[in-house]
Amino acid sequence: MNYVQIYTGKGKGKTTAALGLALRAYGAGLRVLFAQFLKKGDYSEISVLEKLKDRVDIRQYGTGAFFENRPTDEDVEAVRDGLREVNDALSSGNYDLVVLDEANVAIFYKIIDIDEFLEMIKNRHAGVEVVITGRYADEKLIALADLVTEMKEIKHYYRNGVEARKGIEK
Repeated sequence: MNYVQIYTGKGKGKTTAALGLALRAYGAGLRVLFAQFLKKGDYSEISVLEKLKDRVDIRQYGTGAFFENRPTDEDVEAVRDGLREVNDALSSGNYDLVVLDEANVAIFYKIIDIDEFLEMIKNRHAGVEVVITGRYADEKLIALADLVTEMKEIKHYYRNGVEARKGIEK
C-alpha cells in the first residue's frame, strides 16, 4: 500500500523531513522524484541529491525569486509547466516516491488548482508514495492524505536576526 503524506505548518523542517524520507527510499533501492515548486537555485539539498542521480531525479519549477503577496506570471508558468511533468511522472510507474516540495504553497496562492491537484494524486500509479510539503496545506488535501504532520514553531533563531545558513536552512 502506498500513501499520501503531508508535512505542513509554520515551523522549520518540512523540506528536511521530505529529504530524509527521500534518502531512506534511495537506501532501500527505490526510485525517487524530488520536485520543488516555486524554487530554483543551488540549494544544498540539490547538490547531495545530484550525487544520487542513478535513482533520484530532481526538478525545480520556479524562478528563484521570492514573492510576498502575489506570484509573477513567470512563477505561474514555471509551476504549471512543472505540474504537467509531475502528472506524467505520477502516472508513469517510473517512481516509487514522489516528493512535491512546496506544492502546498503553490496551491495556497492558487497557482495550482486544488481540485485538479487532488485528481492528479488520486489517479497516480498504484505503486507511488507521495509526499507534499509547504505551509498552508489545504483542508481538502488534508482530508485525502493518510499522514499529516504539522511543524509548529516554538522558538526560532530567525526571530533574533539570524539569516538562513548554508547547509542548515538552505
